Amino acid sequence: MSLTGGCYCGAVRYRAEGAPTLRAQCHCRECQYITGGGPNYFMMMPLDGFGYTQGAPRRFTRADLPDPVTREFCDACGTHLVTRKPGLPFVVLKIGTLDEPARFEGPQVAIFLVDGQPFHQVPEGVPAFERMPPR
Repeated sequence: MSLTGGCYCGAVRYRAEGAPTLRAQCHCRECQYITGGGPNYFMMMPLDGFGYTQGAPRRFTRADLPDPVTREFCDACGTHLVTRKPGLPFVVLKIGTLDEPARFEGPQVAIFLVDGQPFHQVPEGVPAFERMPPR
């Protein structure tokens, strides 16, 4: 699979290649901050198949957390593009940034419903978990 996308203003563009390992929606509180209140739709794409083709993102990592992720976003328009977790060989690619978001095809799983809001919806038939699914 080859996907392209970028930020709202067009300053940062990327290409992601490979097979997605997970398509999900996350209801955690951190994702609610990023989305403006809703769940965050994402797919995990191979790290070695991901790269920026135009511009460069700004990065943010919280210093007060024991195992923080790094969020990459456009410095001009603020669009959140990907999240990186240390040791994870994937990028967490935000669906709204895809040129063709319909290629997401919907979530396979909904996670962190423990933080979900009453107005959040999980599609019928999608497995939902309070935190992460068991491995």
